[in-house]
Amino acid sequence: MSQSPLDAFFLGRATASLLRDNAEHLLTDILSEVAKFDAEQKERLRQFTQEVRQRAEQEAGGVTPNDGGDRPDLQAMIDELRAEIARLRSELQRYRNR
Repeated sequence: MSQSPLDAFFLGRATASLLRDNAEHLLTDILSEVAKFDAEQKERLRQFTQEVRQRAEQEAGGVTPNDGGDRPDLQAMIDELRAEIARLRSELQRYRNR
């Protein structure tokens, strides 16, 4: 009977040690999977960004902006479009009032 509590102590200690080791392995595996997932997502984002840029260049006709020498004045273009919209609204209003 004197050995029973001592055996129980060592059995409990071994169980706790084994559970701790298993938990460490599980945590290591989880962290590894998270890091792998993060790396894959970063790579997918990089590829997506690269594809977006390639398509944008294709749609622009392969023209990439340089120092701004031959880029259109975007504000002037917007102003012209707004003026054209205003003219069209005015014409539409005149047409409706007939």
